[in-house]
Amino acid sequence: MNQLGLPISLNVQMSLVNFVANAQIHRAVSQLFNTRTASEIYVYGGSGSGKTHLLQAIIFSAIEKNKAAVFIDCKDEIPDYLVEMVASLDWLSIDNIGCVDASQQHLLFDLYNRARQANVNIIVSGMSLPAELQMMKDIKTRLNLATVFQLETLNDEQTKEALNNQMSERNMSIDEKVYSYLFKHYSRDIGLLLAAIDRLDEASMQAKQGISIPLAKKILNI
Repeated sequence: MNQLGLPISLNVQMSLVNFVANAQIHRAVSQLFNTRTASEIYVYGGSGSGKTHLLQAIIFSAIEKNKAAVFIDCKDEIPDYLVEMVASLDWLSIDNIGCVDASQQHLLFDLYNRARQANVNIIVSGMSLPAELQMMKDIKTRLNLATVFQLETLNDEQTKEALNNQMSERNMSIDEKVYSYLFKHYSRDIGLLLAAIDRLDEASMQAKQGISIPLAKKILNI
């Protein structure tokens, strides 16, 4: 799903329903959807902790509720025109803020300030606490005013739960032995696992067989 003409497409598999996290984060996000007062949330955690999933899921949910919402990834260039249109938004997700290019930090600071002044809900993700980010002090000062949550890297059981949630939405099922094999020989990063399962799903349909360990070995070269 695309949002307001931006070049980034949302992954519709990233929903709040299948997001595995502690109840406190779910409660905070739910409250934002049920109040007229805008808030700022900052989430941080390592790779595989679900930051992108959460941020995209929030934007997807907002769009489903007919809200104007935008997701941006600071690994990519931030469009200049977004600063002019941000006041018309209800929701703004800023992913991987620690990756913003030095040349765009003033643009990001302006974008963030305008969003706050316009009462836009803002949710930001980073790899560390705001004070530990390597970027201009003004941005870190703004982020320190947000409600901060830490996302823990999922353990194996939580990863299986997250994967099974997404598989059930696709009317798919995968033997737990396949998960265990992928965890041991491929990756425990849920983003990489989902991409791998997409490849395995396509290969299994072409071969007219279920997703198995031999198929994983063949398709993923492991």
